[in-house]
Amino acid sequence: MAFAVLSATQMANIMQGAKKVEPAFGVTAIALLGLLIIIRAAHILYRNRVLNALDFMILPGALYLLINNYFPMFGLFIAFKNIDYRIGILRSPWCGFDNFKFLFRSVDAWLITKNTILYNTAFILVGNIIGIAVGICLATMLSKKFLKVYQTSILLPQLISYVIVAYIALAFLSNEAGFITKTFFSDKVVNFYTNKNFWPYFLVAVNTWKGLGYSSIIYMSSIISIDKNLYEASSLDGANKIQQLFHVTLPMLKSTIITLLIMQVGRIFYSDFGLFYQVPMNSGMLFEVTQTIDTYVYRMLTQLNRVGMASAAGFYQSIVGLIMVLGVNWIVRKLDPDNAMF
Repeated sequence: MAFAVLSATQMANIMQGAKKVEPAFGVTAIALLGLLIIIRAAHILYRNRVLNALDFMILPGALYLLINNYFPMFGLFIAFKNIDYRIGILRSPWCGFDNFKFLFRSVDAWLITKNTILYNTAFILVGNIIGIAVGICLATMLSKKFLKVYQTSILLPQLISYVIVAYIALAFLSNEAGFITKTFFSDKVVNFYTNKNFWPYFLVAVNTWKGLGYSSIIYMSSIISIDKNLYEASSLDGANKIQQLFHVTLPMLKSTIITLLIMQVGRIFYSDFGLFYQVPMNSGMLFEVTQTIDTYVYRMLTQLNRVGMASAAGFYQSIVGLIMVLGVNWIVRKLDPDNAMF
């Protein structure tokens, strides 16, 4: 307690001193102070037997979460600055909402928002429907030997990098030696990497194929945990397999489906960078159907060097994602309070 009081009284002095020296000193001092407060709080909880030694096993994961997810949030202020590399990011002048105004007045704002939302909506619908179907099939499989083989083969694409997936797609779609091109279009020249109508369906298929193992195993584990007495009781009442599916399995999966749906809707403004950048091979002819918020941010940084606008797009992405999570959870809480996340 004394440490917390001392830290609070010294904060004003630290901030005043940070104004007189390099700006990096103030940021470093605040980071070190926060780390010391966390360590002191953990020590107090351990001494009062609120925590035990096993609880500290979570520290590596918590440290990764802080470094990867929370510390970068300090960079949100870049979205409100006009970056001048001659004087540095911290000393660059503030520009208010100019980066956001430029973003929303451009034609790219509507395009990247539309593509990101529509693709993620398709991913959520198709991925969950197929994941539930495959999960049910795996849960009802009698042979444990074949079950392990199918689980491994379905989960394997989840572990493959999108760089490798891009070259697998190229092996099928290349206009020179692609399997599909040579097998079905041998009498004419077809260039899939310039055909905008083909890629929305192909990207949905690739995303479903790659994420099927993860979603199906989650649903399978939920199905396995369902009380078998429910199926026996429904069988005694004359229910067949289809009726058991709709009146036992799916109702018992409702909480799992809603939880995954809320998490997926929360990321509806995020897109898998590898899927939309690597798989189409960064083809400029496909930007109309492959440009999303994440690829837009990357191209703004690497091609136009517009750090402020890229940060504004990322900030916009985060805020809308948070609003979507809160909104969907609020709807679920109104309709079914027991299945809401919070």
